Amino acid sequence: MPGKKLHTDSGIEVKEVYTKADLVVPDSPAPGEFPYTRGVQTDMYRGKLWTMRQYAGFSTAEESNERYHYLLSQGVMGLSVAFDLPTQIGYDSDHPLAEGEVGKTGVAIDSIEDMQTLFKGIRLEDVSTSMTINATGYILLAFYTALAKQQGADLKKITGTIQNDILKEYAARGTYIYPPKPSMRIITDIFEWCSHELPKWNTISISGYHIREAGSTAVQEIAFTLSNGKAYVQAAMAKGLDINVFGKRLSFFFNAHNNLFEEVAKFRAARKMWATIMKELGATDPGAMKLRFHTQTGGSTLTAQQPMNNISRVTVQTLAAVLGGTQSLHTNGYDEALSLPTEEAARIALRTQQIVAYESGAPDTADPLAGSYFVESLTHAVEEEAWKLMRQIDVLGGSVSAIEQGFIQEEIARSAYEYQRQIETGEKIIVGVNKFQVEDTGSIPVFRVDDSIRQIQVEKLAALRKRRDPARCDSILQDLNDKAASGENIMPVVVEAVENFCTLGEIADTLREVFGEYK
Repeated sequence: MPGKKLHTDSGIEVKEVYTKADLVVPDSPAPGEFPYTRGVQTDMYRGKLWTMRQYAGFSTAEESNERYHYLLSQGVMGLSVAFDLPTQIGYDSDHPLAEGEVGKTGVAIDSIEDMQTLFKGIRLEDVSTSMTINATGYILLAFYTALAKQQGADLKKITGTIQNDILKEYAARGTYIYPPKPSMRIITDIFEWCSHELPKWNTISISGYHIREAGSTAVQEIAFTLSNGKAYVQAAMAKGLDINVFGKRLSFFFNAHNNLFEEVAKFRAARKMWATIMKELGATDPGAMKLRFHTQTGGSTLTAQQPMNNISRVTVQTLAAVLGGTQSLHTNGYDEALSLPTEEAARIALRTQQIVAYESGAPDTADPLAGSYFVESLTHAVEEEAWKLMRQIDVLGGSVSAIEQGFIQEEIARSAYEYQRQIETGEKIIVGVNKFQVEDTGSIPVFRVDDSIRQIQVEKLAALRKRRDPARCDSILQDLNDKAASGENIMPVVVEAVENFCTLGEIADTLREVFGEYK
């Protein structure tokens, strides 16, 4: 009697054994060669390890600054900033809708002064900073640029990334402000402005991470993310921007889950697919065809039950990202199903990356799983399934149209439901949750953010508004209103606004008046 059928999380059947006959494609070109299935550099980690980041940000800029200095002292190579919900959706901390949310999911940034505090004692020329910010990405980039100028930095040397991926907000996450079309216009303004002012800055991190966190499969994660990427490229080209210039500054952000081989196959397939898409859109510079990506281990895979087990999960996910050829990696703290990570949990998460980097041998050769009958077959299967989904999106008129019609949201919801059903029926085993449970005896120390944070921010804002020149602020905000309405690039005036102490909420509200809000 044959054994029961097994499938990956994307529903791809896994055979009992794979042989040479399962290799659909002949050998892939070497790492560093088109279509980059095997990696975007010829020597991969032999030349340079991935950037080890730790995502951090909570309460006030002062407290987050302390955590950054601690992480840098522990060997972190790049900073990654989490912002609170009011900052993400364009409200100052003293706005009525900000109550109860200030400093909770990340750091509260209301003005250039908060940004100065956040990076106190850190030279922006010396670090690469990633900022997980979308609807207000243009304002945070302006804060960062203004601070770099104050530090006397050479803007041509400033490196980092703003997530700036609004399409996945409509599809999966929900922190949008403006409707899709004006949001796309802001993003292309950023592309254009950075190509002159911040040439090394990654202007967008096209994000599959939150699509996966919302319940998508691995196949859906890359299909929807690459479709969004294609929409951004087409919008930029429609504005007259050169694909070979802005294409080099696009980066991606993926999730790493527990199914080790499917995740490696996903990363390999995504590189090949993106190179193909960019070539078809007219890119001729190899740098514009290479899919460079940051990875974060899967937040939704962490369990509140037996949380120490999450250290093992994060280790498997770290291996998936490294074997899959990531350029940058954040590892989650074991306690994140309970609270923001404590300092101890953040240190263990960083040590997990360092052990894989320096003790496991995984980075010693480029694309070590290449040629595996299973991995090569799975890479091909993931790619084929993802192309099918992308063709459906193209028929609907592309990502923006597919989101407006609810197609992408419905597909994700269906997958999330199916995954939960499998856990509840026991078809899918989650250790410590639906099997191998124990009576909970010990308690894990959790990280708490004090509710008094809001009062601190409110007082800072009141003091700032007393000190600044109100007539100057009104004049600049009027100028921003005019440029937004006329279609001119808004970035120069946004930088001027933050330099003159206009707040995040005031700038976001000015564009709300012009563009309206997406409901």
